[in-house]
Amino acid sequence: MKKLILAFIFCSPALLFAQKGTIFPNLAGENLMHGEVNLPEDVKGKHTLIGLAFSKKSEKFLNSWFTPVYDQLIKEPEAGLFAFSYDVNVYFVPMLTGAKRPAYQQVMKNVEKDVDPRLHPNVLFYQGTLKEYKDALNITDKDLPYFYLLDKEGKIIYATSGLYSRAKLQKIVDELPFE
Repeated sequence: MKKLILAFIFCSPALLFAQKGTIFPNLAGENLMHGEVNLPEDVKGKHTLIGLAFSKKSEKFLNSWFTPVYDQLIKEPEAGLFAFSYDVNVYFVPMLTGAKRPAYQQVMKNVEKDVDPRLHPNVLFYQGTLKEYKDALNITDKDLPYFYLLDKEGKIIYATSGLYSRAKLQKIVDELPFE
């Protein structure tokens, strides 16, 4: 049993990072401004952070990232000696798959009301199948959100999952070029 637990502990990060260096799969969705966005095609030329949520539980975890990511990566920094700005796109993507697809419009309306309007351009809704993303991105637990940092060509350069932590966001920031 100990060997099984150790194998899981050491293999889980390997599974998550197995997709590093690959192009993020095409994902078309609608943001809360009702504009269509095609990832990674529409974001080429700029680093992009994508957070995917596949279930109600993972959406709660995804929401824990909203404020810290907004404060550090989206909002204009206040003037000062140590103010840094990052040239990065950010998208939080609820993945409406399977039985959730018919509720797309209602879910979108609810989220539109609940999410800070400053984040509306950054929340992208996907409706469709899960399999191609699950396979391409090594999604192993639908109850966790997954985050992928893409380089300017749409290649995955960093991946993480789960609830927000300062350390996880710092690893993302460490991969970004300064503006």
